[in-house]
Amino acid sequence: MALPFLRSAVVQLAAYMPHVESADDPSPARLDILDTNECPYDLPKALKEKLAWHLHHDIAANRYPDGGHGALKGAIAQYVTESADGASVSADHISVGNGSDELIRSLLIATCVGEEGAVLVANPTFSMYGILARTLGIAVVTVGRNEETFEVDLAAAQQAIDQPPAAPVRVVFMVHPNSPTGNALTAAELAWLKALPPDILVVVDEAYFEFSQQTTVAEVLTRPNWVVLRTFSKAFRLAAYRVGYAVANPELTQALEKVRLPYNLPSLTQAAAQLALAHRQELLAVVPEIQQQRRELATAIAQHTPLRLWPSDANFLYGRPPASSGQPLNAELERWFNQLRRQGTLVRHTGGGLRITVGTPAENQRTLAHMQQL
Repeated sequence: MALPFLRSAVVQLAAYMPHVESADDPSPARLDILDTNECPYDLPKALKEKLAWHLHHDIAANRYPDGGHGALKGAIAQYVTESADGASVSADHISVGNGSDELIRSLLIATCVGEEGAVLVANPTFSMYGILARTLGIAVVTVGRNEETFEVDLAAAQQAIDQPPAAPVRVVFMVHPNSPTGNALTAAELAWLKALPPDILVVVDEAYFEFSQQTTVAEVLTRPNWVVLRTFSKAFRLAAYRVGYAVANPELTQALEKVRLPYNLPSLTQAAAQLALAHRQELLAVVPEIQQQRRELATAIAQHTPLRLWPSDANFLYGRPPASSGQPLNAELERWFNQLRRQGTLVRHTGGGLRITVGTPAENQRTLAHMQQL
């Protein structure tokens, strides 16, 4: 029975579900965690030791962390500038959050709360846009994607903006490349986003930028209604520390500062992000290997299993099994998901398919072997 003081929208909401342990799971040591798109490699031991030294000698546990994130914003701005096709980004263009999720929530609070606007998403995509919007009582307008290419149905998206079903659309969320399908934004999709009026905020989530090497950061400098989100949870190997950042017009980053919680990033988290940026060449050196493993795993799956895969610009693959014995697709996906899990390969069943993180070479070999056993 629901508690009577809870908002009905919260009672009815389906929460984001991380990996939940099952009695049927192999022992943790024998389970390949390939469902959350993390980097398969931990921080190098030497960097962990540096971070531990910093914790013991430089961080006072009784003091609040740097609430303005000044040093971290400066380091992030330098890194973004390196990858921005000649565009120069300053610390004023940066806002940092407890993962990208906090930044998404702050953007929603700053734009749509109080029935002032709705958000537009193209499914399948990252589920947290819709989940966070609904927790805040914000209407979510969904449009579809082409079943073959997963390109956004731009005609439906434009109609949703021209004739909104509820509140006017004030925020459009796009992932570049998309999760779970792995496709980058096309020229047509980018042209449509650039043509949106200035009273609509365009949020381009580049969580997988380091693997795709495709970015829209330069647009931020000429378009005040454009924001790019990135994270340290993927290529930078800091998923445990929860650091995300936004690149946006300084007026927008100032608005995000107004609505975020104070002292939102612990001191050790800020130190970890700065350490990762200082050693970015070493940490990002594994990206070409993961890209090569993605290509090899995709080729092997296509040759040795019936799973249909789509091209990916991220550090994961997306596929669907063929219909079996007249079974609905969802039932067949559940069968694949559960069988792989029992064998020791944990993937994500989402968006009408299976999303498989590219792991180490050994993990990828086991993924292929487990699929073949299916």
